This record gives sequence, structure tokens and C-alpha cells, in this order.
Amino acid sequence: MLTTLHTTYTDTRAGDLAWCLGSERLPALAVLDLRLGAVELELRLLGASHQVILGDRHSETVACLPGRRTPLPARVAERMHRWDYEFAARIEQLTAAQFAVRAQELLALVEHHPHALAGIFPGDPNAFTALVAGGGESKDAAVHWRTWHAYPQEGQLVCTRSTLRPHRRAERQSGARDTPSVGGREPAKGSPSVCM
Repeated sequence: MLTTLHTTYTDTRAGDLAWCLGSERLPALAVLDLRLGAVELELRLLGASHQVILGDRHSETVACLPGRRTPLPARVAERMHRWDYEFAARIEQLTAAQFAVRAQELLALVEHHPHALAGIFPGDPNAFTALVAGGGESKDAAVHWRTWHAYPQEGQLVCTRSTLRPHRRAERQSGARDTPSVGGREPAKGSPSVCM
């Protein structure tokens, strides 16, 4: 689904984006509810970028978050109860011509995709946030989603990829911990979310 967002975007630089796992629902400009295999996903476009709600317990947010200035992590691996979660991000630096072509290719990809949501911000047809989800062909299959955050004024395209997989039975039986960790570090006890 492709929509025009009737607001200015607040994350006007790729460097403003932060990643957060476990935050509350943020106000959304557009929402797409999906069920992929055993996973319920809610794709959400924010004025400050995107949020994916996983069932009723977890969320991934990539957005301009007040008070957070740490750059997006290149890679994160987390354990979330019955699930293994992986996140990766990269920034593509493009010329103006390359950017326009890439933006239109991505918007064409998501426009009629049944598991995609994209919003174009007013003022520039190449300023957009897009999400597309897939997987979940069976109860035990992985679910994945990709996102693109376009900053034509900088010639930067932020690309993220996330995967959610059920724990392998062997890992559960071996006594592997069910505590989230980021880059080998555990969050502080009582911390409801992990943000970078």
C-alpha cells in the first residue's frame, strides 16, 4: 500500500535515526496489520520513521527518538522469549540521479505488494519511508521485514533488515538463556526496552 502522508517528516537526517526494541506504540500516520504464519505484525509509519509491533509483547522502532543520538547499530541479535530477533542497518550514499532511480524502483516494488506499506512525505516524491514483510509460510518459519528511509536532501537511503525466528528446540533444551542481549551485553535489570 502506497500513501501520501499529510505531514512534514521530523527525521530530516539519516543521522537522526535511532533503533529501539521494546518501546510503546507511537502515534502512527498509517498502519497495516498482517498475519504471517504464527506471527502477527503491525507495520506503522511514523512522522519520525517506522515501528513494527510484534504480537502484543514486542516492538521494533527506527525513528528520531527524543534524547537518543546514538547512530543506528550495524547489527543486533536479541532473544525475545520464544524468538530470535536479528536487525541490520546500512546507509547507501547516492548521487541525485541514482537516488531518484532507486527511490522510484522501491516505491514501485511496494505499491501493490500485499505485505507492504509506504508513505511519501509532501514536498519531494523521493522522500519516503517504506516497509515490506514476508515469510511465515509455516508455523515454524522465520518472518522478516525490510525498511527504507529516504533522505533526498542528503542523497542517503537508510536500509534495514529484520528477522524473527522461533528458537531451535536444541537451544531451549541446552539451557540457553531467554534474556535479551545486544552485542553480547545484557540490558540493566528491570529495563523494559533496549535502545540505541
